[in-house]
Amino acid sequence: MIVLHDYWRSSSAYRVRIGLELLGLPYESRPVDLVKGEQRGAENLGRNPQGLVPVLEIDGRSLTQSLAILEYLDETRGAGFLPKDAPGRARVRALSYAVAMEIQPVCNLRVARHAAEASGGDIAQEAWMRHFIALGLEGLEGMLGDGGAGRFCHGDQVTLADLCLVPQLYNARRWGVELAPTPRVEAIEAALQAIPAVRAAHPDAARARHEAGRAGP
Repeated sequence: MIVLHDYWRSSSAYRVRIGLELLGLPYESRPVDLVKGEQRGAENLGRNPQGLVPVLEIDGRSLTQSLAILEYLDETRGAGFLPKDAPGRARVRALSYAVAMEIQPVCNLRVARHAAEASGGDIAQEAWMRHFIALGLEGLEGMLGDGGAGRFCHGDQVTLADLCLVPQLYNARRWGVELAPTPRVEAIEAALQAIPAVRAAHPDAARARHEAGRAGP
């Protein structure tokens, strides 16, 4: 039994759900409600001392950090999330990190809330999100213009970069980011959303599973 401890709106958990769905791996989804603070409870801290989601229980192990989890799935299940050639892997990792290590940390909800509260009202959380997500996506748009993109971020194979992109665009729309300046990003997302496994990992589907207490996929 594969168990995913996640929250339906977590970008990191969303990435892992996409990976599991693409591989067709049955898994049980166990919610950790971030709004209620369950990530800081003893049970979740026992799984992940960082107090974060996701945690994936697989092969007798408990794995944390979404990119590490996805690389583990790539190496153990032949997922193809990373290209076989070193230049290709470097490019895909750069695109992935541009989202997971540049945009997401700054736009993590706890970071944005802290910035808004510490500013004494001078910074609005929504404005913070729109500014940094837009800035990051514009940079990603430029990176995708290097000739390496195809139907997806790297040629016509779904890679780690695509698994990072989809959740970030969900967040962009959530916060009202204008996406007109990033047409490559939008076109790739549209191609990805045409894949049933990608749609099955959507936060709305995850929330429905959590509310119904059902396992997925």
